[in-house]
Amino acid sequence: MIQTPYLLFLGDAPDALAAKVAQGIRDWRPENAVGQFRMDGCKADMKLPDMTLAEAKAAGAKTLVIGVANRGGVISQAWKKVLVTALEEGFDLASGLHNLLRDEPDLAAVAKATGRTLHDVRVPSVKYPIADGVKRRGKRVLAVGTDCSVGKMYTGLALDRDMRAAGMKSTFRATGQTGILITGDGIPLDAVVADFMAGSVEWLTPDNDDDHWDVIEGQGSLFHVSFSGVTMALIHGGQPDALILSHEPSRAHMRGLPGYTLPTLEALRDMALPLAQVANPACQVIGISINTQAMDEDEARTYLAEVEARMGLPATDPFRFSTQKLVEALAAI
Repeated sequence: MIQTPYLLFLGDAPDALAAKVAQGIRDWRPENAVGQFRMDGCKADMKLPDMTLAEAKAAGAKTLVIGVANRGGVISQAWKKVLVTALEEGFDLASGLHNLLRDEPDLAAVAKATGRTLHDVRVPSVKYPIADGVKRRGKRVLAVGTDCSVGKMYTGLALDRDMRAAGMKSTFRATGQTGILITGDGIPLDAVVADFMAGSVEWLTPDNDDDHWDVIEGQGSLFHVSFSGVTMALIHGGQPDALILSHEPSRAHMRGLPGYTLPTLEALRDMALPLAQVANPACQVIGISINTQAMDEDEARTYLAEVEARMGLPATDPFRFSTQKLVEALAAI
């Protein structure tokens, strides 16, 4: 088990989205976040106390969590001095990067010498099956996005919280490093061998009570040429009964792809739904989740109303406002 509380390492993150792991922990497990450690040039800020390693240790932090998810998931050489010093000062390290802590000889050597633990949460720990497409009992909902990092995980976490508060049976199923660090369980889907990705999602969402909802954490985007594979695995392996369309309207282009513009919500609906109905013919789109963080409240409410009128579906910002419309739509299935 990863020891809490955490000191969130933001490194030299170029923007807030690059530190989405730290942001997720700060927003959903604030009791686990003692403070943040930022290097020179860091453009991300979790609005937590900036701490040195010594200050964080004195405040009770036990694990330094790499809160940055950079393109390619690599451990920067610029971070190494901090990571080594953290081990020497008694911290464990936790990371969800593709570049594993245990594969870095200097980190592994210092961890062994100091008796500290390296936690790589992006390592599959189960021998997953190949998907068989057999229908499972229970219900499942999946958020699919017009792009990466548009709020699919936040949508799922908010839904699960509010469905349980309403007396519904619900379980959030984490599929990425941030979700795993928040909930303590799940599958690192993008680290699973391709042939077994859909099967791992089947494994994660097994037979359940007929009125139980698995809220599956969304990943990637069908329209993102870098990361569409994980989305397809979720759509077919998850066999969702319900899809929620997720969008962040202020984007000038796809995340990391300046030559690609975002698709419309209509295009997302028309692509995702037929693919979902391959594995579950009864699947339906039940609502829309909009990340309105770049808008003031009046702009956000006006935009949501326009989307509802245009799409004929309930639309909300689940984190900023309420999930009530989405919960009611799911309860009606």
